[in-house]
Amino acid sequence: MISLMRRGLPALVLAALPLLASPASAGTPTTPVPTNELPFTSYAPPQAPAGAPGSRVVLALFDAIDRLPVAEEHREGYQRTLYKHWNPGLNAADGCNTRKEVILAEAVEDPLVEAGCKLSGGSWRSAYDSLVVTDAAKLDVDHFVPLAEVFDSERTPWSAERREAYANDQGSADTLIAVSAASNRSKSDKDPADWMPADGTYHCAYAATWVATKLRWDLAVDDAERQALLGTAEDCTGTTVTYQHVP
Repeated sequence: MISLMRRGLPALVLAALPLLASPASAGTPTTPVPTNELPFTSYAPPQAPAGAPGSRVVLALFDAIDRLPVAEEHREGYQRTLYKHWNPGLNAADGCNTRKEVILAEAVEDPLVEAGCKLSGGSWRSAYDSLVVTDAAKLDVDHFVPLAEVFDSERTPWSAERREAYANDQGSADTLIAVSAASNRSKSDKDPADWMPADGTYHCAYAATWVATKLRWDLAVDDAERQALLGTAEDCTGTTVTYQHVP
């Protein structure tokens, strides 16, 4: 995960798949859409490949938004338990699960870590509302794109393993973020069409992180979400999105 120093904004570390393949050469049969493909209402304009899976891609915010396919959401069947979290983290031996590892990584002042990953002291800055938090128990570790929104946006139904990988993703600086519990509860499972951070100076970074996380995990946006992101981008000249696709 990241510290707030690494969450230097607006350049954000994210990852994503070039969502549409290059145009097929003349006479080459096209690959049929899988039978379990979820219904799409439209697609983003075709884009040239932005790099192989795992490669680092940097785009202007508007260009990154254009790489997101547009589709209706599909909430039916969602359960939070479909996304197993928190797992033992990157170092199971230290007793800190993914949640605690994110909190430790994002500390402005490091807390004392006692047996069983019990934290005391330390300080954090909650990016959503610019609050300084000095008690780790008052932090939530938020999935930047909420789990329910991920379910809504899966282009094809994910496996249990992929869902767990998203729910515990520490390979990106942006998938998980430690914020004040109050701001996380305010956000809930809303997308940018329905919620933006109270700290207006964070809006460009928030939009860029949202887009990059969706690109990293090959997730769609609905039309209202896309329009909200485009509206925010109007005030974000120079904001870039950096991402790496998860295969």
